[in-house]
Amino acid sequence: MKDLIFFIKQIFLKRWILVLGMLLIIFLANYLTFTASRSLISTYQGNQENKILDQDGLFISNLDPDVEQNFDAITIEETQKVYDYLESHYEYAIDTYGFVADIPNTEDMEVSVRYINEQAYDLRDIKLSEGKQITFQDLNTVKPVLIGAGLAKEYPVGSVIEMIDPVTHQPTKLKVNGILEKNASRSNIYALNSKNYLNYSIYSPIDEEFIKQSSLDLHVNALNDLILLNSSEKEVNDLKDLIQSTTGLTFNFFSQKENDKFFKDYYMNGLQIISMLTLICFIIATGLAIWNTLISIRLMIKDFTVHLLVGLSYPRLRSILYQYFGIVFFISFSLLTIFVSVNRYSAWYRKDAIFATLGILKLIGMDWMALIIVLLIDMIMGIFIVEFMMRKIKKTPISLGVLT
Repeated sequence: MKDLIFFIKQIFLKRWILVLGMLLIIFLANYLTFTASRSLISTYQGNQENKILDQDGLFISNLDPDVEQNFDAITIEETQKVYDYLESHYEYAIDTYGFVADIPNTEDMEVSVRYINEQAYDLRDIKLSEGKQITFQDLNTVKPVLIGAGLAKEYPVGSVIEMIDPVTHQPTKLKVNGILEKNASRSNIYALNSKNYLNYSIYSPIDEEFIKQSSLDLHVNALNDLILLNSSEKEVNDLKDLIQSTTGLTFNFFSQKENDKFFKDYYMNGLQIISMLTLICFIIATGLAIWNTLISIRLMIKDFTVHLLVGLSYPRLRSILYQYFGIVFFISFSLLTIFVSVNRYSAWYRKDAIFATLGILKLIGMDWMALIIVLLIDMIMGIFIVEFMMRKIKKTPISLGVLT
């Protein structure tokens, strides 16, 4: 331990500004590695989740970004005409969110209500930790719902929630049929690496009658991610024309394969940039660590020889180097873990239901997987630095007679 303390004080920290610079660059490289790793994991999960949408005759709507849309001019009578036409001519799925309900909970978290019709519900594999799936019959009395794991203690299976529905603005009663799995999420259809978490959400079933009683907000929101099933190009174009002529809104309808291709083309460019920056940071950090340590040893050659090298062997020196760089990488890794955790906690500070996660330090599975990848890369980098330095040190004439 005395040898390690001496090395840290007299050798490694001789140029403390360089050490801080090296630590900063290692942290940046670790953060970029973590970001890329977690994004890849999240993209894979999103791809697996949305595979069900990649089927013939399925088209997903979104607003045309190249056309200026005038939402102020839309009336609910116009949007209802669109839904009447949909009901008569199409099989369609609705899974829309963004509606906040005032439901008391110990965390004082806002609660997001997701409205889903039977066709959309059948498309998805919604996994429960307890309870049973919802049905779509008799939704006019006590409506069966699924709730997120964050609400489970206060509203267990079988309990009834009373609230003002955020889209009908009428009092309603919800019966908890099931509890979603912890940190259940829904991946974005257009950006597979993006997720909304459902820990403080409610899955509320809807039907044609509910849509008629709903506000304009739900009518427009649901059109944004409307999914047409078993449709043809002609039927899609007919619906586009009807929506445009009725409401003035212009929508695109793409297959999930087209959405995935657009995302992956854009995503790969970003990932390549992150990978390049990460590699540059690791090269700079490695070079800085080796250069700083070797220069410090050369500057302290006399003290190094007189005070420490009597009885010091190469294996002991290698052990000291591993301990030192182990401390450096541990500090960087700890700072990264704290930074990621604080970022997860920020959703709780904002009371943001769709980003609130549960778990140790609020980190979830893909966070831990990405951190493990960072740790493995740090270990490889540390081994390379130490072994490269040992080769250099052995070639340095520092009292070779006692380095046995």
